[in-house]
Amino acid sequence: MAETKVLSELNGTVWKIESAPGDRVAEGDTLILLESMKMEIPVMAPKDGVVKEILVKEEQAVTEGEVLATME
Repeated sequence: MAETKVLSELNGTVWKIESAPGDRVAEGDTLILLESMKMEIPVMAPKDGVVKEILVKEEQAVTEGEVLATME
């Protein structure tokens, strides 16, 4: 199965990680919550699959386009 990269759509801070490697997720499930300008922005699974890797930690600053997680 091909690996899918899950990207940040904006600059922000990782507020909460909602999934872990090995979790089976459905398209649209929240993987990570980002905080930007005092708003919570969900980063959602782009397709059904399994979370392979979470590449960020809570409270880490991220930039637009940064890879946050990978899925299979």
